[in-house]
Order: sequence, then structure tokens, then C-alpha cells
Amino acid sequence: QVQLVESGGGLVQPGGSLRLSCAASGSIPSIDTVGWYRQAPGKERDLVAVIIPSLGRTNYADSVKGRFTISRAKNTVYLQMNSLKPEDTAVYYCYVAGPHWGQGTQVTVSS
Repeated sequence: QVQLVESGGGLVQPGGSLRLSCAASGSIPSIDTVGWYRQAPGKERDLVAVIIPSLGRTNYADSVKGRFTISRAKNTVYLQMNSLKPEDTAVYYCYVAGPHWGQGTQVTVSS
């Protein structure tokens, strides 16, 4: 059973940056899809970014293209978030194919 623990969330001003990390307790096969989702209050959980090794693709939601970057190093998945906007405020969840979900980390963008 893979357990995922996110970190790196917090309060940041508009235009600022944050780096989220998702550490897996076990080994994540390199073929597994990994990604980040987010859920704002009163809204559904939406895809932010995903790495699909089987297709050789990395996809982003249109709203974050050019600002967010997903990456992976062994058993840790990262989400670099730049030029943050108030509408990026949400709980961010890490995902690994299984499916496995992290507990979420709050990101608040506000002045």
C-alpha cells in the first residue's frame, strides 16, 4: 500500500511561488501515472497536471499552462507553481496510479 504525503502548501501573495512535494512511502513504478489535482471550496476536484509515462506525455490544465511545472524524482512528485493567482487557491492533492491519493495541502493566494 503506497502512502502519499504532500507538503509545501501555505499562504502566498499574488505573483508569488510555491513548490509542492509529494513523498511516497513505497516505490512508485516508473510506468505509473502521477499527477496533481486541486479542489476549491464548493467545487469539484480538477486535474492540474499529470505525467503519463506510457504515452510519454505531460499535460496541464489550461489555467496553469506556462505557470506550473510538474516533475518527478524517484518516489517524489513535485509541482512548481509560479505567478500564483487568487484563483489558484485550493487544496492540492497528489495522485499516483492505483489509485492512491495524498491527504491534501492547502494553498492560499491572497494579499
